[in-house]
Formats: sequence, structure tokens, C-alpha cells
Amino acid sequence: MTNPGTLVEIFKILMMLIQVFIWILFGYCILSMLLGFRVLNPNNRFFYALYNALASIIEPVLTPIRNILPNMGGMDFSPMVLVLLIQFVIIPILEHFFLALLG
Repeated sequence: MTNPGTLVEIFKILMMLIQVFIWILFGYCILSMLLGFRVLNPNNRFFYALYNALASIIEPVLTPIRNILPNMGGMDFSPMVLVLLIQFVIIPILEHFFLALLG
């Protein structure tokens, strides 16, 4: 049997990674809006590279959600749905799983 302290540390690291992913998602959304409204120059190599790096992390997760959601015109609600799924489905399931492991 594994040490309960080890399981707690694994759980803390997993929760921290989820929070980092949510912050990356927020950064991606903000950068996407700033580039879309031309507040930032889309021809700037730094912002283009940053956007592509964030998109390579976020887009594979958002694409299945976009396929399920109906078309809302120009609005993309998939990031909001993803955050709600993480906060109200994934995190409680992980908490329940780790509490069950700790017994």
C-alpha cells in the first residue's frame, strides 16, 4: 500500500496542474480577443508564436466541445464550458477518487 502522504502530494500536484491549465486557457482567450480585435498586431512574431503555442495546448481540448455546442454566431462558449466542466465535474470526481483511495 502506498503512503497516504504520497497520495496527498500527487493530488496537490494534479490540482496545481489543473489550475495552470485554466490560467493558460484564460491567457489563450484574452490573447485571441486582442489579436482578433487588432489591439495587438497579428503580424508581430512574438504574439503569433505565443498564440500558436497556447493554441497547440488548448485547441485539442476545445475542439470536441465545439463539435457538441450549437453554432452561436460569432460567440465561442467552448472555453467557458470547459472551465465549468473542470470545476464542477472533473475536480469533484478527482477529489472523490483520492478520498476513496485514502479510505
